[in-house]
Amino acid sequence: MLDLPDPGLYRTTQAYPGHEEEFPAGVLVYLGQPENGGMKFIVKPGRNENNRWFWGEPTTPLRSPTWAKTLKQLPPEGFYTLPDSIELEGGGRWLKNAIIQLGYNSKGQGIIFVGERRDGEATNALYFSDRGLIIDDTMLERLEWAPILPVPAS
Repeated sequence: MLDLPDPGLYRTTQAYPGHEEEFPAGVLVYLGQPENGGMKFIVKPGRNENNRWFWGEPTTPLRSPTWAKTLKQLPPEGFYTLPDSIELEGGGRWLKNAIIQLGYNSKGQGIIFVGERRDGEATNALYFSDRGLIIDDTMLERLEWAPILPVPAS
Protein backbone atom coordinates (compact mmCIF):
# COMPACT_ATOMS: atom_id res chain seq x y z
CA MET A 1 0.00 0.00 0.00
CA LEU A 2 1.25 3.49 -0.86
CA ASP A 3 2.24 5.86 1.97
CA LEU A 4 0.13 8.89 1.03
CA PRO A 5 -1.12 11.89 3.04
CA ASP A 6 -4.57 12.01 4.61
CA PRO A 7 -7.50 13.41 2.60
CA GLY A 8 -7.86 17.19 2.72
CA LEU A 9 -6.85 20.47 1.11
CA TYR A 10 -3.31 20.99 -0.15
CA ARG A 11 -1.23 23.43 -2.19
CA THR A 12 1.13 21.92 -4.74
CA THR A 13 4.75 23.02 -4.38
CA GLN A 14 5.99 21.10 -7.42
CA ALA A 15 4.31 19.99 -10.63
CA TYR A 16 2.92 16.44 -10.56
CA PRO A 17 5.22 14.37 -12.84
CA GLY A 18 3.31 13.20 -15.89
CA HIS A 19 0.47 15.66 -15.12
CA GLU A 20 2.38 18.96 -15.19
CA GLU A 21 -0.30 20.88 -17.09
CA GLU A 22 -3.16 19.72 -14.87
CA PHE A 23 -1.26 20.06 -11.58
CA PRO A 24 1.54 22.65 -11.82
CA ALA A 25 3.30 24.06 -8.77
CA GLY A 26 1.25 26.58 -6.78
CA VAL A 27 -2.35 25.37 -7.18
CA LEU A 28 -5.07 24.31 -4.76
CA VAL A 29 -5.96 20.61 -4.80
CA TYR A 30 -8.15 18.28 -2.82
CA LEU A 31 -6.72 14.88 -1.95
CA GLY A 32 -9.56 12.43 -1.54
CA GLN A 33 -10.32 8.77 -1.17
CA PRO A 34 -13.44 6.96 -2.34
CA GLU A 35 -15.82 5.80 0.41
CA ASN A 36 -15.12 2.20 -0.59
CA GLY A 37 -11.47 2.71 0.41
CA GLY A 38 -10.21 2.70 -3.17
CA MET A 39 -7.14 4.51 -4.48
CA LYS A 40 -6.56 8.06 -3.29
CA PHE A 41 -6.93 10.79 -5.91
CA ILE A 42 -6.34 14.50 -6.43
CA VAL A 43 -8.63 17.00 -8.07
CA LYS A 44 -8.56 20.74 -8.74
CA PRO A 45 -11.39 23.08 -7.65
CA GLY A 46 -14.61 22.88 -9.62
CA ARG A 47 -16.99 25.65 -8.57
CA ASN A 48 -17.10 28.07 -5.65
CA GLU A 49 -20.28 28.89 -3.75
CA ASN A 50 -20.48 30.95 -0.56
CA ASN A 51 -16.67 31.10 -0.40
CA ARG A 52 -16.35 27.28 -0.45
CA TRP A 53 -14.96 25.06 -3.17
CA PHE A 54 -16.85 22.08 -4.53
CA TRP A 55 -14.91 19.34 -6.25
CA GLY A 56 -15.82 17.31 -9.29
CA GLU A 57 -14.37 15.55 -12.25
CA PRO A 58 -11.96 14.58 -13.51
CA THR A 59 -10.07 13.07 -10.60
CA THR A 60 -6.51 11.84 -11.05
CA PRO A 61 -5.20 8.77 -9.20
CA LEU A 62 -2.41 9.65 -6.79
CA ARG A 63 0.35 7.12 -7.37
CA SER A 64 3.47 9.04 -6.35
CA PRO A 65 4.32 9.02 -2.63
CA THR A 66 7.44 11.08 -3.42
CA TRP A 67 5.40 13.88 -5.03
CA ALA A 68 2.66 13.60 -2.40
CA LYS A 69 5.26 14.48 0.27
CA THR A 70 5.81 17.83 -1.48
CA LEU A 71 2.18 18.90 -0.93
CA LYS A 72 1.57 21.63 1.66
CA GLN A 73 -1.39 20.71 3.85
CA LEU A 74 -3.90 23.54 4.39
CA PRO A 75 -6.48 24.10 7.14
CA PRO A 76 -10.05 23.15 6.18
CA GLU A 77 -12.38 25.79 4.81
CA GLY A 78 -14.78 27.02 7.45
CA PHE A 79 -15.09 29.42 10.34
CA TYR A 80 -12.28 30.66 12.55
CA THR A 81 -11.39 33.55 14.83
CA LEU A 82 -8.85 36.18 13.85
CA PRO A 83 -5.64 35.93 15.95
CA ASP A 84 -4.72 39.62 15.52
CA SER A 85 -6.42 42.85 14.50
CA ILE A 86 -5.86 43.78 10.85
CA GLU A 87 -5.59 47.41 9.71
CA LEU A 88 -7.11 47.79 6.24
CA GLU A 89 -6.25 50.28 3.54
CA GLY A 90 -8.69 53.19 3.65
CA GLY A 91 -8.91 53.23 7.44
CA GLY A 92 -10.94 50.09 8.20
CA ARG A 93 -10.01 47.50 10.78
CA TRP A 94 -10.93 43.90 11.54
CA LEU A 95 -10.68 43.23 15.26
CA LYS A 96 -8.81 40.41 17.00
CA ASN A 97 -11.10 37.43 17.69
CA ALA A 98 -13.57 38.46 14.97
CA ILE A 99 -15.44 35.52 13.41
CA ILE A 100 -14.11 34.95 9.92
CA GLN A 101 -14.73 32.48 7.13
CA LEU A 102 -11.66 30.88 5.55
CA GLY A 103 -11.62 30.08 1.88
CA TYR A 104 -8.93 29.74 -0.79
CA ASN A 105 -8.19 31.02 -4.24
CA SER A 106 -7.19 28.64 -7.03
CA LYS A 107 -3.51 29.16 -6.10
CA GLY A 108 -4.12 27.76 -2.61
CA GLN A 109 -3.72 31.13 -0.90
CA GLY A 110 -5.90 31.62 2.17
CA ILE A 111 -8.64 34.24 1.89
CA ILE A 112 -10.55 35.45 4.94
CA PHE A 113 -14.01 37.00 4.98
CA VAL A 114 -15.09 38.83 8.15
CA GLY A 115 -18.50 38.11 9.67
CA GLU A 116 -20.89 41.06 9.69
CA ARG A 117 -24.11 41.57 11.62
CA ARG A 118 -26.43 43.87 9.69
CA ASP A 119 -28.22 46.44 11.82
CA GLY A 120 -31.92 46.67 11.13
CA GLU A 121 -32.20 43.13 9.68
CA ALA A 122 -35.01 40.96 11.04
CA THR A 123 -32.79 37.87 11.05
CA ASN A 124 -30.20 37.23 13.73
CA ALA A 125 -27.45 36.09 11.39
CA LEU A 126 -23.87 36.73 10.34
CA TYR A 127 -23.14 37.59 6.72
CA PHE A 128 -19.91 37.02 4.84
CA SER A 129 -19.00 39.01 1.74
CA ASP A 130 -17.81 37.36 -1.45
CA ARG A 131 -14.78 39.69 -1.34
CA GLY A 132 -12.10 38.83 1.15
CA LEU A 133 -8.52 39.49 2.15
CA ILE A 134 -5.64 37.22 1.05
CA ILE A 135 -3.49 36.23 4.01
CA ASP A 136 0.00 34.78 4.22
CA ASP A 137 0.78 31.29 5.51
CA THR A 138 1.94 32.67 8.88
CA MET A 139 -1.53 34.08 9.58
CA LEU A 140 -3.20 31.02 8.05
CA GLU A 141 -1.43 28.73 10.52
CA ARG A 142 -2.51 30.87 13.50
CA LEU A 143 -6.26 30.92 12.83
CA GLU A 144 -8.36 29.38 15.63
CA TRP A 145 -11.23 27.02 14.65
CA ALA A 146 -14.69 28.43 15.52
CA PRO A 147 -17.14 25.51 15.72
CA ILE A 148 -20.32 26.90 14.17
CA LEU A 149 -23.10 24.34 13.91
CA PRO A 150 -24.34 23.75 10.34
CA VAL A 151 -28.14 23.54 10.26
CA PRO A 152 -30.15 22.61 7.15
CA ALA A 153 -32.35 25.35 5.70
CA SER A 154 -35.97 25.04 6.76
